[in-house]
Amino acid sequence: MRRRLFGSVRARATLGATLVVAVALLAAGASVLLALRSNLTDQASSEAESSARKVAVSIATGTAPAALELPDGDDTPVQVVDGDGRLLAAGEDLERISGTGSSAVKPVTPPVDDDGGDDGGGDDDGSDRHGGNGKGKGKGGGGDDDSYAYGEIADDAEGGKGSATVDGETRDYRFAALEVKNTRQGDLTVYAGASLSAEQSAVGTALTVMLIGFPVLLGVVGAVTWLVTRRALRPVEGIRSEMSAITASQDLARRVPEPATHDEVARLARTTNETLAALETSVERQRRFVADASHELRSPIASLRTQLEVGAAHPELLDVDGAVADTVRLQELAAGLLLLARLDAGERPGEARVDLATLAGEELSQRPAGRVAVRTHLEPVEVAGSRSQLARVVGNLLDNAQRHARSRVDIAVRAEGPWAVVEVGDDGAGVPEAERERIFERFVRLDDARARDDGGAGLGLAIARDVAVRHGGALTVRSSPAGGALFELRLPVA
Repeated sequence: MRRRLFGSVRARATLGATLVVAVALLAAGASVLLALRSNLTDQASSEAESSARKVAVSIATGTAPAALELPDGDDTPVQVVDGDGRLLAAGEDLERISGTGSSAVKPVTPPVDDDGGDDGGGDDDGSDRHGGNGKGKGKGGGGDDDSYAYGEIADDAEGGKGSATVDGETRDYRFAALEVKNTRQGDLTVYAGASLSAEQSAVGTALTVMLIGFPVLLGVVGAVTWLVTRRALRPVEGIRSEMSAITASQDLARRVPEPATHDEVARLARTTNETLAALETSVERQRRFVADASHELRSPIASLRTQLEVGAAHPELLDVDGAVADTVRLQELAAGLLLLARLDAGERPGEARVDLATLAGEELSQRPAGRVAVRTHLEPVEVAGSRSQLARVVGNLLDNAQRHARSRVDIAVRAEGPWAVVEVGDDGAGVPEAERERIFERFVRLDDARARDDGGAGLGLAIARDVAVRHGGALTVRSSPAGGALFELRLPVA
């Protein structure tokens, strides 16, 4: 059952389409998730850097770490760390942090250089001479002096990923580290984080949608492909069933249904019908050939049998010459039928080089002087092929011309470019234009009575054309200058 299912074109097409769409969806989904995560991560990095830069600006403009106004809430945890890794300031609700320069959450009091400006004392009223009061939203170790020297903020911030617990809630963050140089406390680094909750939520939602939607989409693709292929292959099943019926009935006159479309299936149906038509013609031709051959063989066999029976009963009445003539006729007919059978079987001609002028001369020399004169114009020209078959062609053309000529037969051999040309003409009645193709059919004779008397069976011209075609040439007929028929044989020059 499994082999039968996957042996179906429809099943393989559906499976293939579903697999292709699945791979495409996986690739597209992975690309979307990666792009979404990258964009949201970049957005979080920008937010973290913006928060870090705001704090760095405050430090660079003279605000002490203990007096910084740090962002409140759990979206932006902040740390200010000095060059020795000590935490100078941090958000109020920060309980735990990782992924930054310090894991501390409680600020320490920085040491103050006695030679470095203000000694930390304030005015009599306890206020900072820069207006700071030492109190802010951030928690930090505090001296009496909240003023710092101006610092230089780095151009670029470094990024990193970590986590933090703020007000009892732990989240993943994207941290930005921005350095502020040359402050009173030396080089400081501001760490600010932006929550990745939006990124994680968006990626999770997209992944959930894909996990739910992709199987549904694949199911739809598989179902649609199954239905479409079933409809597309329905004419193929019609063709198959009709061919099966033709095979069972052996009725080659039947034809497969042709769809009204113009696709590959319609072309397959048309080609199948053309093949059936050619096969029907071939079978019919074969039947006619067998019937005609049987008919042609019946007459000389019956005549020969009659003569032999008469001779057996009355030896003095035996017509030896007639018996010999009938035997020769049978021999020639059998040889012609055998050659046609070999040609129909696809026998390839040989590759021997044959001089057509010499071949024509030999055929003429084998014929005794007849009632008509033969004029020749033979130029040496060589072709490649079977010498015996080409001799049969030239002999058949000469026999046909001598049989129908009144007083003269002309034969010429010459070269015309890449072609070797043999022309055999006579001054007889010629061939009507409407019959010029029909005479090359097997067992066709335009004058049956004369052909039978002269021993013709209607195979000579059919054999001559088949041999010419097998040798890559052609045999045609037209009117000769003398008024009779002119047969032209064209073969490729060797």
